Amino acid sequence: MSSFDLDEQRLLIGYAVEHIKHAIFSHFTRFEPRTLIICGSGLGGIVDKVSPKPKPLSIPYNKIPGFKSSTVAGHQGKLVFGYIKGSPVVLMCGRLHSYEGHSLHETVFPIRVMYEWGFVKNLIVTNACGAVNPNYRVGDLMCLNDHINLPGLAGQHPLRGPNFEEYGPRFQSLSDGYDLAFRKLLFAKRYELGLQRPLHEGVYTYVSGPTFETRAEARMIRMLGGDVVGMSTVPEVIVARHCGLKVLALSLVTNQVVVNPPASALDENPVPIDRGKATHEEVLEAGFLASVDVERLVEAVVADL
Repeated sequence: MSSFDLDEQRLLIGYAVEHIKHAIFSHFTRFEPRTLIICGSGLGGIVDKVSPKPKPLSIPYNKIPGFKSSTVAGHQGKLVFGYIKGSPVVLMCGRLHSYEGHSLHETVFPIRVMYEWGFVKNLIVTNACGAVNPNYRVGDLMCLNDHINLPGLAGQHPLRGPNFEEYGPRFQSLSDGYDLAFRKLLFAKRYELGLQRPLHEGVYTYVSGPTFETRAEARMIRMLGGDVVGMSTVPEVIVARHCGLKVLALSLVTNQVVVNPPASALDENPVPIDRGKATHEEVLEAGFLASVDVERLVEAVVADL
C-alpha cells in the first residue's frame, strides 16, 4: 500500500499556490509566467539574466508550504520571479534530489505547484552530467532528446501511487518527452549567437545517486544507449509531461565517466585507481566555466517562448 495521500497532496499544492499568489500580488501589478526554469548544479547564474527592473521577487523554499529545502552545494534553494528579455519566468534556483532523503513526490512537488498556478506551460531544465559517450568532452552541452530512467524501471517512479487524474492519465506516454520544436529552437539560437561550444543531442541516463557510477555501471549505461548520466531531471520531466507542459532539457558535461575496468591486482605497473575519479567540486568548476554560454542560450530561447 502506498503512503502517498492524494487528497493531502492536493491540499498542500493549494496552500503553496495561495502563498505564491499572495507574494506575487504584493510585489507585481501583474505577473503571468509561461516558463519555469530549473537551474542545475553550478548553473544558478542563469538568475543573473533576470532583469533588475521590475525588481525580481525571491521566495526561499522553506517559506513555501510543502516545499523541501535543498541541501546540495551549488543549489540556493529559492524561487525567483522576474523577467528575462521581457518574458515573465519562474526560476528554481536549486532543485531537490531523492538522494537528499526526499521522496520522489517531494522532489517534483514544485512542478505540480507551478502547473496548478495556471500560467506555466513550458519547462526548461538544466543539469550537470557525466559523459559516457566517448565523443563528448568536459564543457560540451547536450540537448536531451530521450532518457533512460533506471530507478523508474526498478519501481522508484514519480507517478507511482494514486494518479492525479485532473493532471494526466494513469499511463503517461513519454515517446514525446522532449519537444521537437524547442530542440530546433535551441540549435537555431546557438547558431544565431555564434557559440563555438559543442552542442550535441542525445540520451540522458537517470540514476538515483549520490555515488558516482562504478566502472562496470558506466559500461552498462553505454551499452544501454546512454550518452550522459546524472542524478536529476527525469522525475521533473515525467511530471511536467504528465501535467501537459512542453519540455526542453539541456545538460552540461562536467566530467568524463570512467569506463575502463580497474587495473588488475596482478599488474606490475597498474594505472592509479583514482585516475579520472569524479568529484562534486569538479562538477561545480566545469559549470562555472561553461555557465556563460548556458545562460546566453537559455536567455535567447526564453525570449522566443
